[in-house]
Amino acid sequence: MTVHQRNLSTPIDPVKLDRLAEVAVKVGLQLAPGQDLLLTGPAAALPLVRKIAEHAYKAGAGLVTPFFSDEEMTLARYRYGHDVSFDRAAGWLYEGMAKALGNNTARLAIVGDNPMLLSNEDPAKVSRASKANSIAYQPALQKIAGFDINWNIIAYPTLSWAKQVFPGDEDDVAVQKLADAIFAASRVDNADPIAAWAKHNAALRSRTEWLNGQRFHALHFTGPGTDLVVGLADGHEWEGGASTAKNGIICNANIPTEEVFTTPHAARVNGHVRSTKPLSYQGTLIDNIAVRFEDGKIVEAKASRGEEVLNKVLDTDEGSRRLGEVALVPHSSPISASGLLFYNTLFDENAACHIALGQCYSKCFVNGGDLTPEQIAAQGGNKSFIHIDWMIGSGEIDIDGVHTDGRRVPVFRKGEWA
Repeated sequence: MTVHQRNLSTPIDPVKLDRLAEVAVKVGLQLAPGQDLLLTGPAAALPLVRKIAEHAYKAGAGLVTPFFSDEEMTLARYRYGHDVSFDRAAGWLYEGMAKALGNNTARLAIVGDNPMLLSNEDPAKVSRASKANSIAYQPALQKIAGFDINWNIIAYPTLSWAKQVFPGDEDDVAVQKLADAIFAASRVDNADPIAAWAKHNAALRSRTEWLNGQRFHALHFTGPGTDLVVGLADGHEWEGGASTAKNGIICNANIPTEEVFTTPHAARVNGHVRSTKPLSYQGTLIDNIAVRFEDGKIVEAKASRGEEVLNKVLDTDEGSRRLGEVALVPHSSPISASGLLFYNTLFDENAACHIALGQCYSKCFVNGGDLTPEQIAAQGGNKSFIHIDWMIGSGEIDIDGVHTDGRRVPVFRKGEWA
């Protein structure tokens, strides 16, 4: 059974919640006057949704349209839905979303659902439903992955999520602890969070400028259980923090974010790598992932927990065994320093260097907005229905940048920028 989502607004600091909504609109989206906003989130996040709508309209939004998910309704599908329904998804809804994004509607997603909600459901049904949803979502995902519009993801501390992160605490205490962790990571515990984000974005920009100046051919990761050479796509470009969407608006796609990232070459990844943190995926905790790459493709994969689910993910399509992203995060990042496992990629990926299986980001190419899908593929960009990040960094990982002539430059030493 899922934890009942009763009203738990009291332990959530209303001032910081208001700041988070303001940061989402003014930093995450930089919503333009007259621009519409499409918003999705769990029903339990309604207090944050209302604050976002308030700040969006104050910023001159045209129309704010929210869509809500509900954990009990999700579970009802798995318990009572007909078997054939798990190969279907609401394609009409995603087509509508794609049409809205094509008309320059901004996109905001609030995460907060119980990450282990489906842990007791039939994994075959979970996999089928996930694949059907991924396929149906493609029209909208292409607009987002292509950075056609300004978009952003933030988090809300629901009770069911809080009880996963802090299982030994009373409900109100767990929610307050998760709220405080979200606020700290999102920099809204500062008196002036917008200024704090400007400073943080400048620091991330300095990292991307250095990496783009180096023009590495590959990155070489070494450490316990890891000896991995990640070739970088031809004409790749590093991104981090604030980025400019194709509609000309500068936005922060993820709040929080500690990463700088780019596109690997889908055919030039070789070696083996081991995960350093568990991956929470569709209600399954996948732990101690160990994979081996040959010419960009995972040819061997193991996990001490959740291996069956991992292999189903890898069999999603041709691109699911190849990489679409490599990201650098120092081991001393605030999220890593918190010592928490959030069971949510938005946070956990910002605790460690990571790689992502599946779809690449077209913005991580020089002049990526002008490239066709065929040109992106020719330069090494991967295509897939999925994009799943998992963590490979720690305080024991070294990274060297490798130039085309074999010259090596230290990038990370013992998990920190060299």
